[in-house]
Amino acid sequence: MPRHPVRAATPADRPAVIRILADAFADDPAMTWLFSDPARRARRLPRLFTTIARVDADPAIWSLSLAGDGTPAAVAMWRAPGAWATPPLAMLGALPALVGTFGRALPRALALQSALEAHHPAPPHWYLQFVGCAPGQQGKGHGGSAIGARLAECDATGLPAALETATESNVGLYQALGFRVTGTFRHRDGPLFWSMWREPA
Repeated sequence: MPRHPVRAATPADRPAVIRILADAFADDPAMTWLFSDPARRARRLPRLFTTIARVDADPAIWSLSLAGDGTPAAVAMWRAPGAWATPPLAMLGALPALVGTFGRALPRALALQSALEAHHPAPPHWYLQFVGCAPGQQGKGHGGSAIGARLAECDATGLPAALETATESNVGLYQALGFRVTGTFRHRDGPLFWSMWREPA
């Protein structure tokens, strides 16, 4: 069960969600591979998560773990069963923003996305697309609470969950939540990814 209060996000939470994820992914291996320069990465990550938040138009399926003052401390950005892949029309609509975010690295980013989708499981499941914790809130269980609230629903409804991570130190954390490693893959000279799957308890 979540250790902290958790609620669904609202459109008003988008700025906080974008800020949390941009900070949380500053040293992510995949983002480091896409944006090798730290200063450029710091500028581009808020743009990237702004675009993702627009494509994932319904924030009600994102889970927010709340700090003591009620502000978002962590976010788990989910995609619902059957909707884990970005629709082609949504990708087309996001293309101008993606060009502005990635510049000449856009082909590499799109190739990485294609590799992720090629290794993604097909059965219906909740997809944990991104999870991040605000600076100063790490190590307090907020990330686990944000994820755990949805996993409790998965258990109640009999649905599995899936994720990919390029951060090896996170594998054990996800295993503690019931996920298991189903495989690994690497795109070109990019980071190693772990594919993980969780059956409902």
